[in-house]
Amino acid sequence: MPNSFAQGHGSRVRTLTFDPAMKVDARITYGTLREVPDLARAIERLGLDGVWFSEIADDPFLPAVLAAEHTQRISIGTAIAIAFTRSPTLLAALAWDLAAQSGGRFMLGLGTQVKAHIVRRFGMTWDPPAPKLRDTVQAIRAVWNAWRTGGPLRFRGRFYTLSLMTPFFTPRPLEAEIPILTAGVNPPLCRVAGQVADGFFVHPFHTPPYLRDVVLPAIRRGQRRAGRERTPFTITASIFGATGESTEELARSREEARRTIAFYASTPSYRGVLAHHGWQDIGERLSARAARGEWGSMAAEVSDEMLETIAVVGRTEEIGAQMMSRYRGLVDRIGFYEPFTTADLKKWQSLLKAARD
Repeated sequence: MPNSFAQGHGSRVRTLTFDPAMKVDARITYGTLREVPDLARAIERLGLDGVWFSEIADDPFLPAVLAAEHTQRISIGTAIAIAFTRSPTLLAALAWDLAAQSGGRFMLGLGTQVKAHIVRRFGMTWDPPAPKLRDTVQAIRAVWNAWRTGGPLRFRGRFYTLSLMTPFFTPRPLEAEIPILTAGVNPPLCRVAGQVADGFFVHPFHTPPYLRDVVLPAIRRGQRRAGRERTPFTITASIFGATGESTEELARSREEARRTIAFYASTPSYRGVLAHHGWQDIGERLSARAARGEWGSMAAEVSDEMLETIAVVGRTEEIGAQMMSRYRGLVDRIGFYEPFTTADLKKWQSLLKAARD
């Protein structure tokens, strides 16, 4: 995959071409926003390349503002913000302001969520996710184009029609390009990324064979369909890691990873990953247990083979090299799924050293 983004600093644009070394990114979760500046600075001091904020229990854009204010070098992005709970114009404005705040270091990562959350948690309508995400990305770019050129806003898609933009509602100029990355698991959303996005987030619930055999070919099909085979594109992956310095720590980490994998494997939307390895029956049993609320016993369904295929398992000093042996040549940016903490510096140092080697 091509691997460069255009970035800007202030009003000057520079094209950042990634070196052959894989980029190492961290994910921050927090109790309160007051924790974000120290965590972001620690990530930058450690030498990592980027930080991502997820939309789980908190908004991903607010901490990104703090990270932009308190760092100088690292990339900052949402991984992911839910696209269908915000209008394309609002997403365009949020990304525009964050790109300005960060000096061109912001990356807009968008995902779809599943139907139950969109409808029952957010109270929004449900539409086919792949075509709607394609519409969303194109609509955002139409808004940015109107702001950059001063021309009329004219976007008519299947789900959004945008036709009003006046100078009063146009923000101050921004020359920095803003990469848009989209996320997914199954081939339709992978194809959308290839058609319209600058990069793709590999869902942490995946395996290297699924990435190689399903995800990357689907992205390439989307690129060919849109005539974008030579367009710069970046693959970003967060990986389940089970690691520890002692036998006891490693055993606890394995069980935590097993519980996390069981939770994701119970979701029917992710069944394709299981089917790729012949684990459909495990997914069906986990879905049934989840429906009965048997969360505490679900991890027992995850075999050692399944755990060690989905997660990278090993001692802290070895974990980075193991991740590189699996993913070098498949992705451009990598990190642990588990949130960054200063108590886990050795784990991150192991990954960073392996990526640089």
